[in-house]
Amino acid sequence: MRDHGYNFEVPATTQPSLARAVPLKAMGRFRHEAVAVDPKTGIVYQTEDLGDSAIYRFIPKTPGKLARAGGCRRLVVRDSFSLDTRNWKEQFVKVGAKLAVSWVDLDEVESPKNDLRLQSQAKGAAKFARGEGMWWGSGAVFFVCTSGGKKQHGQIWKHTPATSTLELYAEPNDPSVIDRADNLTVAPWGDLVLCEDGPGEQFLSGITPKGGFYKIARNAVSNSEFAGATFSPDSTTLFVNIQRQGLTLAITGPWRR
Repeated sequence: MRDHGYNFEVPATTQPSLARAVPLKAMGRFRHEAVAVDPKTGIVYQTEDLGDSAIYRFIPKTPGKLARAGGCRRLVVRDSFSLDTRNWKEQFVKVGAKLAVSWVDLDEVESPKNDLRLQSQAKGAAKFARGEGMWWGSGAVFFVCTSGGKKQHGQIWKHTPATSTLELYAEPNDPSVIDRADNLTVAPWGDLVLCEDGPGEQFLSGITPKGGFYKIARNAVSNSEFAGATFSPDSTTLFVNIQRQGLTLAITGPWRR
């Protein structure tokens, strides 16, 4: 029996083939959800899908060669030991607040007891509410905490490595605005596109850099979540999946409107 909870690399190619399954153990063993890569440094940011999760980053020894070792670290909010960012019982973090952060090395990254987040929080790591979708864009890492906020309808966070800051980008606490966003992507013009995964109707929604919310599309087929949103290289088409039905949609603009 093998341990689970590792990342694996899958070659992206137009000619699919079998690839050797090599667990990337140095990236940590936990309930991985999403990753985002800084294209300049090769640093990989990682979310964890648990109600008391941590946020991690992996610095590869050789950028782009993840199997050649590296260091895994956890996010710590400076001067706020083990900060509870979930805002479930109290608004510890306000929308728009920019927190100074650092990244601290992890011990025992293979976590035989599946407690890497607990190890991290015991040493000061911030606590998050179900880290899910994550994307690099506009010089920052954006990620979703699906059950964050007082009413647990979700939060959007922004980490800017250049300034070592973490910002609570959005927390509507209103399901008619955003209801448990899951996947997300950064549009070529800077907006965020969010895939909802709430209990009722499912929407694709957007957030402008100035904090405005809008709806892009509704799933008229079922109540299954949207997933895997990404734009074509020429920025004209948004591809997105409807999970349960296994559908892939191509949505064209005009986006500038």
